[in-house]
Amino acid sequence: MRSYTLISPAKINLYLEIISDRSDGYHELAMILQSIGLADEINVQSLSNQTIRVNCNHPQVPTDKSNLAYRAAALMATQFPQALAQYGGVEITINKHIPVAAGLAGGSANAAAVLVGIDLLWNLGLTKSELEELGATLGSDVPFCVAGGTVIATGRGEKLSPLPSLDTIYIVLAKYRSLEVSTAWAYKTYRQEFGSSYVIDTENLAARAAAVHSVPIVKAILNKDTREIAQKLHNDLERVVLPAYPQVSQLRELFAAQEGVLGTMMSGSGPTVFALVESEKQAQAVKLQIRAAVPDEDLELFVTHTVINGIQVTSSMG
Repeated sequence: MRSYTLISPAKINLYLEIISDRSDGYHELAMILQSIGLADEINVQSLSNQTIRVNCNHPQVPTDKSNLAYRAAALMATQFPQALAQYGGVEITINKHIPVAAGLAGGSANAAAVLVGIDLLWNLGLTKSELEELGATLGSDVPFCVAGGTVIATGRGEKLSPLPSLDTIYIVLAKYRSLEVSTAWAYKTYRQEFGSSYVIDTENLAARAAAVHSVPIVKAILNKDTREIAQKLHNDLERVVLPAYPQVSQLRELFAAQEGVLGTMMSGSGPTVFALVESEKQAQAVKLQIRAAVPDEDLELFVTHTVINGIQVTSSMG
């Protein structure tokens, strides 16, 4: 049986601005997304029949049709029925390292890896943009997870414009294992509390451009100025999540108080909080300081760094 093993990196938001409502029920966003070294390993293997199977080493991850990786395989089967008939179904094995329900796009990254893996398994020869287009039908973060690196994401997050890749910036991540924040809740609550500030005339490009405040952080990224990037981190969703989730707010305050932390923020809709630091040595020191301050075993801590790639194939068989 043929198989491919792929690495699917997590992402953090360096910037997240909510601009307006969209007619499809989503929000018009301006985001800067960044791939990081914390990643899951995905194996896709051909089956002799036309079924889809999902296995995962993490008890919280469903292995049924609700799993985004399963849905990615089902999408490929629907889009390319002749390839399914020729090559057979697929068994997907997810070796999870990215924390679950963390605002790090772990599920989206897994789905992106499945799209890339099946493209290879079935010899489809799809381009990266075709894979991104398929991914957009699964979720807003999937196209980015295919592409990876450093990008500006607009629309609901599916329209990507690459930025120069950031060299290795070290990051400390913190997430309470038992704590989850619903993305839908976060955006809905933001709409309820701050919807009056939205740009109404979304068809007017000038109004839209004026509403976006990401220029300073984009300049900092173009200059590869880590300190300036760290000073310009921004996430509108903190305005609703931090008051509602004191643990997340406390983590952010704790990071901000540590020596060597250049900047700290919640990623996406949370509850993961991250800090940008000067070096790997500093990152390890900050991790130890946070662990000493919060000895709770429920708190997961990770040291990682920015990476320049999305889905990567590490091995193939057959």
